Amino acid sequence: MTFEQFTASIADKAPSEALAAPLAALWWDAKGDWTRAHALVDELSDKRGMAVHAYLHRKEGAEWNANYWYERAGSEHRRDQLEAEWSALVRALLSS
Repeated sequence: MTFEQFTASIADKAPSEALAAPLAALWWDAKGDWTRAHALVDELSDKRGMAVHAYLHRKEGAEWNANYWYERAGSEHRRDQLEAEWSALVRALLSS
């Protein structure tokens, strides 16, 4: 799936079942459902899931919690703008 296909799919009612949990979480985040997005990554212990988890807490405004997850993820995805971080995460996950 390309980045363009992923972003176009946000118009759908649900994400593709083929999406891994971190990508599905970013899909739900784009739909405005932070709670559903967070539930998908809350228990993940791999670096990709933790990077998305960090982004979601940053978006929530819980900087201390976001910083914890960024550190655990060893994340280089953090950007000044949330939209740029979301795009960087999606692109990285799609290419992995």
